[in-house]
Amino acid sequence: MDQLLSQVLEVHAAGRPDLFRSGTRKYTDAELLGIFADDARPVFVAVEGDEVLGHAFCEIEDLRASNSRQPMLSLYIDDICVSERHRHQHVGTALYNHVIDFARELGCYNVTLNVWSCNPGAQRFYEAMGMRPLKTCLEQVL
Repeated sequence: MDQLLSQVLEVHAAGRPDLFRSGTRKYTDAELLGIFADDARPVFVAVEGDEVLGHAFCEIEDLRASNSRQPMLSLYIDDICVSERHRHQHVGTALYNHVIDFARELGCYNVTLNVWSCNPGAQRFYEAMGMRPLKTCLEQVL
């Protein structure tokens, strides 16, 4: 899994070196242990034998007690990554579909995620899965 977390980071570091540090990984060991222990942050892993093909890190967002938002559950995909060796073999599609099925079983209203503009391949993938823009995040670098 360390390799996948490094691959995710490197994609972002290549596109936005002003924001992401190359040579690191998305989560530290301590952060991973916290995620794995948190029922509100499910992680799904695609494996073949002993090899990890890909993963999906998610967060359940419970908005049922919100004062300003409609009361609902939402599932946020923090990260889907497929090993460079296994891309274009439908691993990402299988992970995404598993996440969607999981969200439906929970009774979620929607599934959301963020895509960095420096990763157009990911954006095309998610749009091919049926996702559409929900909002736009803008910046002005100073």
